[in-house]
Amino acid sequence: MRDFLGNYTCLRYNARMVMPETLPEEAAAAEAARLRSRRIAAWVLVVAWAAFIFFMSAHTGSDLDDGNGLAAVVKRWLTDAIAAATGQRVDVSPVGHFCEYFVFGALLVNAFRLHVPLKRAVTCSVVISALYAVSDEVHQIFVPGRACDPADWAVDVVAAILAALITAAILRVIQRKGDKHDDEAGGVERDEA
Repeated sequence: MRDFLGNYTCLRYNARMVMPETLPEEAAAAEAARLRSRRIAAWVLVVAWAAFIFFMSAHTGSDLDDGNGLAAVVKRWLTDAIAAATGQRVDVSPVGHFCEYFVFGALLVNAFRLHVPLKRAVTCSVVISALYAVSDEVHQIFVPGRACDPADWAVDVVAAILAALITAAILRVIQRKGDKHDDEAGGVERDEA
């Protein structure tokens, strides 16, 4: 793509937002700093969520059944809600696994897309989620009252795949709206090659 002076650049910015006295190099440096900050924030969220998954895997079902923490309250509420709807007590562990890895998959797509094209970000997200889910199940072998369950791994992977695809679709829509807005506003000319 070309900047407003006709120079090629790999960073996107809207020429209308650059003050006339601002040099293109300064705008590029500011954009690079914003990108670096977004990358750091995205990866901090990924690591924090991975730590949360590890924390949850280090607890047994009875810890959550007998505890008073937020996770215990949510598990009891979910168990009661499903029991009221179905008339039976149901193990909500797969729901917990699904939710954990759905968020993990979405966070990974968001982080990877800042480094690689979106299609590759989806692939990387699913692969990393699947590998982390394997490590999660192996971790549970060493937790008293927990076990390695291939069905849990399958739920984790399905959740990560769905999250990656949904997140990518949302990001594409946002990007198209941004591109359309730039085109309508007479923004930066893009080199499609």
